[in-house]
Amino acid sequence: MNVLLRNQMDITAYHQKYFRPSCLPALNLRLASWEFFQPYYYKTYNQIQVPTELTKTPEDTLINYFSILREASNPGGRSCGSIGHGRIPFPLAYNFLSNKYQEKFSYKEYLTSFDGIGHTSLIKLCQVPDLKQGIKFFYEIETIEGFEGKKAEYFGYSYGFIHLVHEQEGFRISDFQQIPEDFLCAPYHLWQHDGEAVVDVKYGNWCKLIQKRYPTIINGYGKHIYFHGNDGSDYYFIFITLTNGTDVEIAQFRKIGDEKWKQVKMNPEAECRGL
Repeated sequence: MNVLLRNQMDITAYHQKYFRPSCLPALNLRLASWEFFQPYYYKTYNQIQVPTELTKTPEDTLINYFSILREASNPGGRSCGSIGHGRIPFPLAYNFLSNKYQEKFSYKEYLTSFDGIGHTSLIKLCQVPDLKQGIKFFYEIETIEGFEGKKAEYFGYSYGFIHLVHEQEGFRISDFQQIPEDFLCAPYHLWQHDGEAVVDVKYGNWCKLIQKRYPTIINGYGKHIYFHGNDGSDYYFIFITLTNGTDVEIAQFRKIGDEKWKQVKMNPEAECRGL
């Protein structure tokens, strides 16, 4: 293969990885009918109770929560007629938050957090290990967003972690993190966006811990990276690849000899660089 052709293949793969939006199917396609929302017309959040059948399991809670929000819209100044179910879903969705979470996150703040959003698709959802033995999920969403002063909308992508607790009525969201994805600067700069580079730099260059890193195992959008350490231990890292191509670390494990994998939380910045 000549150099020009190989370079073209490299740039094509790079472009597809970092500059193309997701083609994943939406997961939040439940509760699609207008009839489902009719009992909640003109009701405030404190007049609503979530049906127990929607929160029987943690995964049901989250898929139903995002299904309710799928066509919820709060577009602000941009207007093109009726959009989905408008603001009707928000009071019901707010009641998917736990009592304690609602105490620190008011309904007004909750509604404001959706400013400019016209449509939401859940494209990634998986339960992840939690050192505190809680219920923790990783998620990624694709939204159609409007920008003030522009008569156009854009696709936006966000990700984060969601914690859940079980209350008397079912599972509820007890904490919610949402981080916008960077599609411009991330692909051009630094090594922190690639899982293998993160492991090599932090645990190889900084901590001098890697004796041998094994081939990465990729399963869908999950990336599993193993290495044998100079201390005799084996290490295992789980990353999830976002739509913008960035790998996000979600868990670390270590084992010595024939022991079982044990989740750990190493901090190479502090432990190896003194930061």
